[in-house]
Amino acid sequence: MAFYDLSKSERADRVRAIQGEIKDALLSHNLQKAHVCYSDDDTYIRKSAYLVTGRLYSEDVTLRPAILAMLLKFMSDPDFKVRQTVINAAGEIGKWDFEGVRSYFDEGLKDRHHSPRNAVIGSVKKMGEVNPEPVLAWAREYLHHQDKEIRREICHGIELRGRKYPEDILPLLAELQHDRTARVRNTLVHVIGQIAYKKGCLAKVLAHLESWENRPLVDAALEEIIDVHHRYRNFTALTQAEAITLIDAHYPDRKRKSGGMVY
Repeated sequence: MAFYDLSKSERADRVRAIQGEIKDALLSHNLQKAHVCYSDDDTYIRKSAYLVTGRLYSEDVTLRPAILAMLLKFMSDPDFKVRQTVINAAGEIGKWDFEGVRSYFDEGLKDRHHSPRNAVIGSVKKMGEVNPEPVLAWAREYLHHQDKEIRREICHGIELRGRKYPEDILPLLAELQHDRTARVRNTLVHVIGQIAYKKGCLAKVLAHLESWENRPLVDAALEEIIDVHHRYRNFTALTQAEAITLIDAHYPDRKRKSGGMVY
């Protein structure tokens, strides 16, 4: 039976069982039961497994060497689901101990399957939100990587921190303004739109964009911001009209483009 076919109490029991299985595997140095959880076809079983791993790492200092040894072993597993779960587990640990698990994100960015790579993006988002200093320093190292997909993934990964603290990621985003790959530039425009609609954020974004040299990209970002204020109108701090007024005050001569996409 799938995880969310269970009742709420049954799901809680299943999570406790997963925690027990993983803890027993770590203590016995027999990782078979943990591997079953990490490779389960049910996304929510795997999610429970990586959340449990992060919790065990946080709560039991004596288990940390065994947890890291397990993650290292599983990271080379041929099943992409296992590698994906490893990266997500590392993301839970990295919320407060990034240096202990940063190598998993280095490896994950190069993974041959998209699921572990996507897990890196998700992990950078959740880690960057609560542990920004080491995570953003790591992200900056990849902003000019030769692989355009890695540049795009890093741009996307730092977005969540920017939704509350755009000033933390705008200097990193600025380094991508002259990227020659349309896919990277379009992600950059998207991220700018996403970090501009919460309370107090738009003014910070507009002030920083004034220093950017790539005016066509800035124009596209402004149109994306305007569009976001319509699409997310039930959640934005400002109405679309108020956003346009603020944008026009900063950029009275701006060029308007439909869609906000950069090619």
